Amino acid sequence: MIEAQATARGVRTSAQKAGLVCELIRGKNVNQALATLQFTRKTIARELAKVLRSAVANLQQKDGFSGDIDRLYVAACYANQGPSMKRVRPAPMGRAYRVAKRSAHLTVCVAERPLKIARVATDADAAAKPVRARKTAKKTEAKA
Repeated sequence: MIEAQATARGVRTSAQKAGLVCELIRGKNVNQALATLQFTRKTIARELAKVLRSAVANLQQKDGFSGDIDRLYVAACYANQGPSMKRVRPAPMGRAYRVAKRSAHLTVCVAERPLKIARVATDADAAAKPVRARKTAKKTEAKA
């Protein structure tokens, strides 16, 4: 299973707000995640879509990529807290309130789903039926 990641550092939003949008796309297929982000009414969704596209481009550059984008899914998506800018806001009676303008680091990991290989049934598999299945088969034969 091949995977790649992309990170956007210092995005001007809080990690808590970005984490809410990350939860929407975690575990989804890439195309479905991009569609979800396109119609999400949060400003951070546009930034997250850029990071997701970058992660897909990073995966396409790796050796061993099959070339099938439909098999890609969002393996991990999270927002870590970045540095906060400290600012001062004037307050009554000569005081000052501190304002923390927060930032976040967005990370998206994209991976390729493994192919599902169909198993072919053999005669040995038919003989290895569960005990309950064998008992019900004997009862139906006895009634007939």
